[in-house]
Amino acid sequence: MISALGNIFKIPELRQKIIFTLIMFAVFRLGTHIPVPGVNPDALEHLFNSGNLFGLLDLFSGGALSKFSVFAMSITPYINASIIMQLLAVVIPTLEEWSKEGEEGYKKTNKVTRYLTVALAFLQAIGMSIGLKAAIINPNPMSILIIAITLTAGTVFLMWVGEQITANGIGNGISLIIFAGIVAALPRSLGTMYKYLQAGTINYFNLFLFLIIALAMVVFVIAIQQGQRRVPISYTKRVVGNKTYGGRSSHIPLKVNQAGVIPIIFASSLLMFPATIGQFVNIGWVKTIASYFQWGTVTHTITYTLLIIFFTYFYTAVTLKIPDLADNLKKYGGFVPGIRPGTDTADYLDKIMTRITLAGAFFLALIAIFPMLIANFTHIQGVYFGGTALLIVVGVALDTMKQIESMVVMRHYEGFMK
Repeated sequence: MISALGNIFKIPELRQKIIFTLIMFAVFRLGTHIPVPGVNPDALEHLFNSGNLFGLLDLFSGGALSKFSVFAMSITPYINASIIMQLLAVVIPTLEEWSKEGEEGYKKTNKVTRYLTVALAFLQAIGMSIGLKAAIINPNPMSILIIAITLTAGTVFLMWVGEQITANGIGNGISLIIFAGIVAALPRSLGTMYKYLQAGTINYFNLFLFLIIALAMVVFVIAIQQGQRRVPISYTKRVVGNKTYGGRSSHIPLKVNQAGVIPIIFASSLLMFPATIGQFVNIGWVKTIASYFQWGTVTHTITYTLLIIFFTYFYTAVTLKIPDLADNLKKYGGFVPGIRPGTDTADYLDKIMTRITLAGAFFLALIAIFPMLIANFTHIQGVYFGGTALLIVVGVALDTMKQIESMVVMRHYEGFMK
C-alpha cells in the first residue's frame, strides 16, 4: 500500500496538482483567521455558546463563522446558487437548453451562477450582520454595510479558489473547500473528547463505543454511496456501409443515493427558520413553536426525517429525468432485455428508481439524525459526527481518490485502490 501511494509522486503532473491543492488549502485556512473589522470577538463567542443555531454553517466554514472571519460564510452562497440553477433549469427553457449544449452551455450556466452567488452572498451577509449586531462594536448602517461587503468579498474569493483547484489541482475545488473546513474541526473534536476524559465526564468505554460506532458508520456510508442498481442494456446491430455498429451490452448504473446531501441541506434550511425566528423575536407563542423545533426534540426529529424523505424523491426526480433517459436509449438503439423501448422502458426504470430511492431516503434520514443518536449512546456531547458532514467527507474523499487513481493507472503505474 505504501509503495502504491508512492506512485502518486512519481508523476510530475500529478505531484504539481497535489502541491497546488495543498497551497490553496493553506490560503483557505489562513483566511479563516483574518477577522472582519468592527466586531467584538468576546461578544461573538458568547452568542455562539448560547446556542447552536449556526453550528452546521460554522462546521462547513472550518470555524471561520464563530471567529467571524472574512471567510465566515464559506462557499455556502455558491452551493445555494448552484442548487437554485439546477431547479430553475426544470422550469426555464433557456437554462434547460444550456444544459444540453455541452462545454459552451456549461460556461453560460456557470457565469449566471457566479452573479447569483454574489447576490445571495450579499443578502446573506446583510442578514448575518443584522442578526449578530450584538457583537458589532458600532452597529450603524455603514458598519453593517462594510461588514457585508467584506463577507461577500471573502465568499467570492473562495469561489475563485475553488475554481482554481478544479482547473489546476485535484478533484472538485468547491467540494474540497467544504471538505477542508470539516476536517479542520477534527483536532478540536479530539481535544473536546480528551477534556471530557480528563474531567471524568466520560470513561474509556464511552470513547471506545464512540470510535466503534463512528468506524461502522463510515463503512456504512461508503457502502451506500457506492451502491447502485445496474440495469442491463443491449444495443441492436446496425450495418453502415462495410461497418457494423452496436450489438453490444452495457448497463445503466442507478445509484441508491442519487440525491447526495441535497435533501439534508434543504430540510435543515427549512427547519432552521423556526429556530431563527424564535431567537430574534421576543413573542411568547413564537418562542413556544420554535421550542418544538429545537434540535433533538421529538417534533424536530420526525419532521426532519419526513422532509428528508420528501426532498430525496423530489431532487431525484428533478435531476434524473427517466423519460429523457428512455428516449435517448430508444434513439441510439438501446433497450432493456424483455422490455419494450419507449414508455414501457420509462415505467420500468421509474419503478426501479422508486424502490431504491426509498432505501436512499431512509439512509439519508438515518445519517442526518445520527449525531443525536451517537450523543445519546456514548454520552459524548459537543462532538459533531455524522449527518451532512460525514456524507461530504466520505463522498469527496472517494471522488478525489478515484481521480488520482485514474491518473496513476493512466501512467502505467499500479493503483492504490484495491
